[in-house]
Amino acid sequence: MSTDASAGSARARAVADAVLYEGYLLYPYRANSRKNQSRWQFGVLGPEGAKAAGLGEDSRLAAQCLLADGQDASITLTLRFLQLQRRVAEDRDGNAVAELTVGAQSWVTWDEAVEREFVIGPLSVTDATQTLRTPGGVDVEELADAEGQRVGRLVRTRLPVEGELVVSVDRDGDYLRIGVEARNVGPAAADKDDAIARSLIGAHVIAETAGAQFVSLLEPPIEAEDAVARCAQHRCFPVLAGPPGDDSLLLISPIILYDHPEIAEQSDGPLFDSTEIDEILTLRVMTMTDEEKAQARATDARAAQIIDRCDAMTPESMQQLHGALRDPHLDLPRLVPEIPDGVDWWDPLADNAVAPESDAVSVQGVRVRKGSRVRLHPSRRADAQDLFFDGRIARVTSVHEDVDGDAHVGVVLEDDPAADLHEWYGRYLYFAPDEIEPLRSPEHGKEGPQWKPWE
Repeated sequence: MSTDASAGSARARAVADAVLYEGYLLYPYRANSRKNQSRWQFGVLGPEGAKAAGLGEDSRLAAQCLLADGQDASITLTLRFLQLQRRVAEDRDGNAVAELTVGAQSWVTWDEAVEREFVIGPLSVTDATQTLRTPGGVDVEELADAEGQRVGRLVRTRLPVEGELVVSVDRDGDYLRIGVEARNVGPAAADKDDAIARSLIGAHVIAETAGAQFVSLLEPPIEAEDAVARCAQHRCFPVLAGPPGDDSLLLISPIILYDHPEIAEQSDGPLFDSTEIDEILTLRVMTMTDEEKAQARATDARAAQIIDRCDAMTPESMQQLHGALRDPHLDLPRLVPEIPDGVDWWDPLADNAVAPESDAVSVQGVRVRKGSRVRLHPSRRADAQDLFFDGRIARVTSVHEDVDGDAHVGVVLEDDPAADLHEWYGRYLYFAPDEIEPLRSPEHGKEGPQWKPWE
């Protein structure tokens, strides 16, 4: 495997880990917190019939994606999920207790989780079915005090989990439609506790192909749009998971993501809280009392890691969590004001540099500003009169940007007898940059002036 391929796989796996543990444990990370007594996660595949009986969740998730056909293509699928592990604290007499303390360390009775992963492939791109069995088991951890005297134990119990991964392949024009379905095929559950103990929790699939490329279902090429529309999804959605430009990795996730997702570089570690804001949660952890932190550490080893990480946070790390300013309109036509050197665009001093009469916006590689001539192509139909402006020639009078960062171009119609009057007192028509076509110069013909776009 090349270095680039390894980096892409590591990136996809980091995002998959976030999906795996999303909602696993919520602030304040204590077992006695109400929101941690009724736990939830995405992508839970319950035993067959559990949903209909009101005991658990649907037993399957399924996705369809497109593969741009390649000679001798292969595909590797990795199914990942958590298996519930019940940890019961017992005293020296073997009696179950809510909490067991040995010296400065405590443990509470709690449901932990164990990561499970099954790799299937590389497979030729054909129909296939793979049964996946995770055995149950019992682990016992004896606990002793500083003198070596036995004071109790932790008993960890896992029930068997049975799954199945089904791959189906059919052709849709120039593409192969790949169907991936993960199922829980275990026996019916006796009750809710039994159902969750034999569920696949946080289930998701990483798909990797060699010799072909996956097609984005969010931004497909025009020629693939119809085939994408025929792809069906059930409780999940596949997105391109490698870095931009790498279409060989796909993450079939129970959480809706965008193509090429990544973990924010400012984040030092997972906090498990849905839609988490690292800085706020970190600050809240740092304000917990020593007793509350001890309770969190007694709840789960991963909670202890969060507490320790927050306690060790340096001022530099906290400053990094303060955030990064990202421009959501980076790829859209932007206003081009003459902001002085050394003044950032968000600085209030930059407001003094905004001049609608001289500012410009780039449209189709052409700088459009006051005096530019354009052809109108209204598409938003904000006004019924827009229908009458389609194809008309206009003269730009000003360029503006609103507080959301969207550019607006003010124009007057060139053949309007009152155009000069409208421009004089500021009665303009406004259009978005993608509703105008920059024009170059007039060519006079029998039908009068005709304007050609820039070449």
